[in-house]
Amino acid sequence: MAWGRDVRSEWRLDPDFLTVNHGSFGAAPVCVRAVQDAWREQMEAQPTRFMSQLPGLLRAAADPLGAFLGANGRDIVFTDNATTGCNAVLRSLALQPGDEILMLTHVYGAVRNTVRFVTERAGATMTEAAVPFPALSDDGVVAAVAAALTPRTRLAVIDHIASHSALVLPVARIVAVCHAAGVPVLIDGAHAPGQIDVDLTAIGADFYTGNCHKWLCAPKGSAFLWVAPSQQAALHPTVISHGLGGGFLAEFDWTGTRDPSAALSVPAALDFHQRLGGSALRARNIALAAEGAAPIARRLNTETVPTDSAMGLVRLPWDGKPLDLRARLLAAGTDAPVHAIGGANWLRISAFAYNELDDFVRLADLVARVIRENDNSRGIATS
Repeated sequence: MAWGRDVRSEWRLDPDFLTVNHGSFGAAPVCVRAVQDAWREQMEAQPTRFMSQLPGLLRAAADPLGAFLGANGRDIVFTDNATTGCNAVLRSLALQPGDEILMLTHVYGAVRNTVRFVTERAGATMTEAAVPFPALSDDGVVAAVAAALTPRTRLAVIDHIASHSALVLPVARIVAVCHAAGVPVLIDGAHAPGQIDVDLTAIGADFYTGNCHKWLCAPKGSAFLWVAPSQQAALHPTVISHGLGGGFLAEFDWTGTRDPSAALSVPAALDFHQRLGGSALRARNIALAAEGAAPIARRLNTETVPTDSAMGLVRLPWDGKPLDLRARLLAAGTDAPVHAIGGANWLRISAFAYNELDDFVRLADLVARVIRENDNSRGIATS
């Protein structure tokens, strides 16, 4: 397959900016944006007619997404993003004082806030299972979750790929442990679809939410929530509208007037993903992330952490605030998230179809220069 510079023309990326952070917001290619524009034209040509057809159009878009995820499209609804999906599940819970919601220590910040919001209102409690880092082991993660479960645990919220650390977690094993304790599981798969293989049937969770705008390159505002049939009756969207009482699909497919073109463009994004190589592209991106992290670590004389994802992780010789370094990198013409994990700052890179190894060699020089300039300004001798 052709990747790297050979496919960069599929996007309208700024050629003067070093794009190595596909994971944060994705990037919709020209062909998918054209499909979205066509949906918008159809909608505005006769809005009433279009909106009357919308439930059927959404179902038609959910079917190929379900096939891609190893699930049935009738168990999938579209949301604006994975955080919205997590909110729908968490805010549908009937929590009582003393109940607990279990998370991982690597939980995404917006999801942590949602858990805090719903538990505080109910007098319930947030609990955490510690993810071993940087020496991750599947057995260690599963054991940590098992040890954190109690008779009061009402839901476990588990990341499929942790956003900050980029680690792929053993979600099927975690689901099995939680189910053995009678605890339902919500998987936050924000980064997983299009980055790694996802089989919802094999995972066996009760709820799974993921983004399509990231690694599947669909337009912004396209995400999904899959719900096991046994859990659908008690679930409601964050916006209650005319579908209340009409069932899972009726409630989620219509939450008021909005632009559904991003969700309707998901089949085009799936086609594009397959044209780029599908599973071969996913494997290539994972390999490139590991390969691309290495020259950065060498340049900085630090270390990498194996992640098994298309996002590499490099420890930084930076003792300042993570957001300060990220702002300096933006000013220097690139972007990569910087997160504080386990007492150190770490740089997260993303490897996607339009990237190649030279991008990360350039990034190594940029990061080293920014850190050196900061050290010089503080009067620190830098070798």
